[in-house]
Amino acid sequence: MSVQTSNRKSFFKKIRGKDDGEKAEMSFIDHLEVLRWHIVRSAIALLVAAITIFIFIDWIFDNIIYAPAREDFITYSVLCNFSAKIGLGDSLCMPPVKIPLLINTIGGSFSSAISICFMGGLIVAFPYLCWEVWRFIKPALSPKELKYAQGSTFWVSLCFFIGGAFGYYLLAPFTFNFLATFKLGTIEAQTYLPSLTDYIDTLVNIILGCGIAFELPVLAYVLSKIGLITPKFLKTYRKYAYVAILIIAGIITPSPDWTSQLIVGIPLIFLYEISIFISAKVHKQTLQVEKQWD
Repeated sequence: MSVQTSNRKSFFKKIRGKDDGEKAEMSFIDHLEVLRWHIVRSAIALLVAAITIFIFIDWIFDNIIYAPAREDFITYSVLCNFSAKIGLGDSLCMPPVKIPLLINTIGGSFSSAISICFMGGLIVAFPYLCWEVWRFIKPALSPKELKYAQGSTFWVSLCFFIGGAFGYYLLAPFTFNFLATFKLGTIEAQTYLPSLTDYIDTLVNIILGCGIAFELPVLAYVLSKIGLITPKFLKTYRKYAYVAILIIAGIITPSPDWTSQLIVGIPLIFLYEISIFISAKVHKQTLQVEKQWD
């Protein structure tokens, strides 16, 4: 006998207890009202984070945003020292580059500052935004689903920040280094002078792209719990998944060089294998529970 409850609660049918102990089903308008307050609180959290970033915008730009494009960025020295320690010589050493940025519009600096504040606020407030989403869907879950979903906000946030850090500290330096040293044709007088907006957009796309891509194990856990995927399914379509991962790596990495794509592709393949392991554990637990109900 399946362990799924016969009367599954709908996503938009939250149940609230009354004072007399009875349960009342909320109307569609009530759901919209609840959703509205979740959105309002999320917007306030995002706004507070963005304002805080704007207050310290100069320090944040100099020490965080522009850091991967500077010659003294920590990744350059760490990779070079690591390469020497494992006996690869200078194989992992990248020549540090200095990237001057061009501001070609009157409001370029201000619009870039607003973009930094908004995207930075989104990253900083990400755990709280996830928590608001969790609070909204929580009443619609069964006790069993609540048990399985414990700690979901923490794991989603952790995977996102690990992916973002990976993109910031590893992928961004490789990308900017490649693009700054790439030459078109044989003309010597070529000046690499990207716009400030282009630089910020590229950095944000790398960080957010890697952050979202690193949610793969969490996604595998959820889909395995609801029965949409199994470890057998993931193993069967592994080779197709690898091709899709390489395509995703090509989308995430703005630079067309194979080195940057491998830097993204290899961790994603590793995460896919972890997802198979997680799905296998979930599938095994599900079979054990179903045997108890037979």
